Amino acid sequence: MTKTIFITGGAGFIGSHVVRRFVTKYPDYKVINLDALTYAGNLANLEDIASKPNYKFEKVDITDFESLKRLFAEYRPDGVVHLAAESHVDRSITDPFVFIRTNVLGTCNLLHCAKELWKDSPEGKRFYHVSTDEVYGALEFDGTFFTESTRYDPHSPYSASKASSDHFVRAFHDTYGLPIVISNCSNNYGSHHFPEKLIPLAINNIKLNKSIPIYGKGENVRDWLFVEDHAAAIDTIFHRGKDGDTYNIGGNNEWKNIDLIRLLCDIMDRKLSRPQGESQKLITFVTDRAGHDLRYAIDSSKLQNELGWTPSLTFEEGLEKTVDWYLANEEWVKNVTSGEYQKYYEKQYGK
Repeated sequence: MTKTIFITGGAGFIGSHVVRRFVTKYPDYKVINLDALTYAGNLANLEDIASKPNYKFEKVDITDFESLKRLFAEYRPDGVVHLAAESHVDRSITDPFVFIRTNVLGTCNLLHCAKELWKDSPEGKRFYHVSTDEVYGALEFDGTFFTESTRYDPHSPYSASKASSDHFVRAFHDTYGLPIVISNCSNNYGSHHFPEKLIPLAINNIKLNKSIPIYGKGENVRDWLFVEDHAAAIDTIFHRGKDGDTYNIGGNNEWKNIDLIRLLCDIMDRKLSRPQGESQKLITFVTDRAGHDLRYAIDSSKLQNELGWTPSLTFEEGLEKTVDWYLANEEWVKNVTSGEYQKYYEKQYGK
């Protein structure tokens, strides 16, 4: 193997797509998936590559410093792609300290382990920190976009914890010379997405004829990116990004929540042979989320111009693929929504 790569959070939604891409595209890489298998981690996301000779899973919590030290000493990775994070805004409002521990302390644990391992030979090494556009705060409906130089202005405990981790990553670069890159990405959608998130929740509720909850009036705007395009961007930045730089990743694809859900309802009506407009009757407006940012929009021109990455699918194409996957994988959805997958992992790995 030419390189050993740690991918943290590799059993999660985005992480599993990154693991799959690295394992299949780079057979000469040893890819080690580090995941704590919390509620959002599911090894069923990776069943198709689990037996590959260049893939291995290690159950570890990144807040467990001693276990991380042991793994760094055992595998001596050449790179870290760090996706492990608590990421659901509503959960951060309920319990911010879980987010502080994982997103801030966990990131610092990884940074220290990488610093100590690579301090005498940093050449060819890379610590890639995957962040979010939410660290920038919110935009008005004024045609502006988040760029890599936008001032940080986080509004939720989740985005504040990610902003803090971004600062620590840059500090380790500036203070210790740790070779790092950071990316800040817009909202992702696609297969294997945990069903508490907007799009998979809506797909499942429409299928079951349950109400689709929409915050406020559904006027909040997000820039949506197909998860496989995000994985491709991470691949590009990891291999070709400039040391110490930040890259914004976005789909140039803004949708109001209400318009997105109406489009999804129309697609589901067609897929389920229902009368057009039937599923829109399930839309239910609920009390808005505390500190709900109005609009996110990413300017990814730096990534496109310097490294040549572009999104491969339109939103309509990606949403069709996403709906098809969920309708074809009812057992996966059932196991996740029932919690059966967690019971299986507890028996196999312990809590």
